[in-house]
Amino acid sequence: MFDELRPHLVELRKRLGISVASLIIMFFVMFAFHEAILNWMVEPLNIALIEVGKKSVHAADGMITTSQVGGAFFVALKVSFFAAILASIPVILSQIWMFIAPGLYANEKKMVIPFVIGGTTMFLSGVLFAYYVVTPFGFDFLITFGSFKFTPLINIEDYVGFFTKIMFGFGLAFQLPVFAYFLALLGLVNDKQMIAFFKYAIVIIFIVAALLTPPDVLTQLLMAGPLIILYGASILIVKAVNPAKDEDDEDEDDDEEDQEILTKTPSEKE
Repeated sequence: MFDELRPHLVELRKRLGISVASLIIMFFVMFAFHEAILNWMVEPLNIALIEVGKKSVHAADGMITTSQVGGAFFVALKVSFFAAILASIPVILSQIWMFIAPGLYANEKKMVIPFVIGGTTMFLSGVLFAYYVVTPFGFDFLITFGSFKFTPLINIEDYVGFFTKIMFGFGLAFQLPVFAYFLALLGLVNDKQMIAFFKYAIVIIFIVAALLTPPDVLTQLLMAGPLIILYGASILIVKAVNPAKDEDDEDEDDDEEDQEILTKTPSEKE
């Protein structure tokens, strides 16, 4: 049994090695620009603090702080790693496809470019949606709440971890139509199956939204809503790629196959 798994493990190690190498290279590249990337990451927070400052005299003293001696350095590392993952997504997706490619037909193996482009585009779309739509509402709500009593002192280490969690959550969530398309292309799922699973998908979506977003209803809805829409879009995509056959069509196909078997001569059957 182990001998059968050995080639797959070797291939997996190769693909992981290439992905990790890409991450390391991009990490050093992004570290040179970590200040600009960090400024981009904290901009929604700064805007929220400014808006809160207009509403409360206490919030005017709100600021971003660090609680560690080497806090700025560790933040730079986290920011660089976050940017390196975003930059390495095309490589990571291509390695995922190459790992499963040996089990595909020749025409399916050629879909690597659409898979990489589609996956990268949807991941970045999820990140941008989270950055420009979700975080402004979420941060404004979370920081404004109670600001008339407390002065917001935001720990930068906590904020960076919080920010990257939301970005990656939305990036992964936006992969749903891409994976649905390729699963349908491989014949692993059809539209009837996805429709039947919809009621369970709603529950899973809200659980995922609760785990990946701050503990407030607004941000959870801002994630769950697009996910439900994406699931609906995935159903349409799957229906176009691999529609479920009606029972009548399946019966006709079976009858045709039976008829072909009956009309074959004994030599043809052998």
